[in-house]
Amino acid sequence: MRAMWKGSIAFGLVNVPVKLYSATETHDVRLHQVHDEDGGRIRYQRKCEVCGEVVAYANIDKAYEEDGKTVVLRDDDLAALPVERSREIEVVQFVPSKQIDPIRLEKSYYLEPTGSALKAYTLLRRVLDETARTAIVRISIRQRQRLAVLRVHDDVLMVQTMLWDDEIRAAEFASLDEKPRIPAKELDLAKAIVDQLSGDFAPDEYQDDYQVQLRQLVEAKLEQGDAIDTAATFGEPAEEAEVLDLMEALQRSVERRKAGAAKGTKDSGSKRSKSA
Repeated sequence: MRAMWKGSIAFGLVNVPVKLYSATETHDVRLHQVHDEDGGRIRYQRKCEVCGEVVAYANIDKAYEEDGKTVVLRDDDLAALPVERSREIEVVQFVPSKQIDPIRLEKSYYLEPTGSALKAYTLLRRVLDETARTAIVRISIRQRQRLAVLRVHDDVLMVQTMLWDDEIRAAEFASLDEKPRIPAKELDLAKAIVDQLSGDFAPDEYQDDYQVQLRQLVEAKLEQGDAIDTAATFGEPAEEAEVLDLMEALQRSVERRKAGAAKGTKDSGSKRSKSA
């Protein structure tokens, strides 16, 4: 696997240098369109609806349309926006793992420790595993800041990007307002079917039959010679973050948290004395 970027996990004063890898890939057979008469590749042209001319990429701007009005965003406009280039996976909170609804999860990434980070990496992995906690983190991927979870997958730390709260649609269906009565006998029969089909999930026992048969079809046509000879016819990686002594970093993180809590208590006490 090829790393997407190198950065670090930051929690408290502990810094864990890591590499980020995409954890998934598609197995779909890639198809494109051709002319049925001669097998020529069908290409799509970027044509302007106003003048009808084919437009080069260099002359294309982005735009936003709302209520019949279009706002054109030039390259200069977009360049003025702050670009997120942080290489830090910032831990902002540790939450019970059961509080993370799977509907929020998107793409998954593996994290590999680099340099001398194995001990700190292992420590974080064990803490998450033994406390049944998931870390909520901020991470920048392809210049876009994302909210994500940092969790344990087997013996590997994994980051999974999440949808923002306003991206989750509410399931509001009038048909569900009715509460039909379910007879006990029907419920028992349904449970019996569940019992018959129950077992441990083994993902390697399942396959995408359509893609398997599609690939077999392609290979059979190649073997039969039913193919067109189209060939004849037609930045520097970021430097690893400095790793502090692990015990020292943990101790300083705890002391800083205690100092903050003590200061808050003292300030609230002073305010109560003045008001009295």
